Amino acid sequence: MTQQGAALQTYNNELVKCIEELCSKREELNQLIQQEEAEKTRLQHDIRVLTEKLSRVNESLARRLAARADFDRTIAETEAAYMKILESSQTLLSVLKKETGNLTKATEPRSSKDH
Repeated sequence: MTQQGAALQTYNNELVKCIEELCSKREELNQLIQQEEAEKTRLQHDIRVLTEKLSRVNESLARRLAARADFDRTIAETEAAYMKILESSQTLLSVLKKETGNLTKATEPRSSKDH
């Protein structure tokens, strides 16, 4: 019976040692889980912050793009109106030169050949 008692004690010691090792590994795993949960929380916070920032940038960008489109439209309309003014000025100048030429001819003294 002494041999069986000694064997039983050895098994008991090994069983206790295995349980302690399992508990130790579980604690290590638990610490890793806690670290990853903390990292997950930080990342979720960062994502929330970045999502809000992205939303603000998108809103600002949309306003600026609309303003740029307004500038483009105003510039195009102004350039078109300016071209019409230039065309009108050119036409006016041409008519004025022609009329000036006609008036100059009409006011020139007649030469002796014209009599």
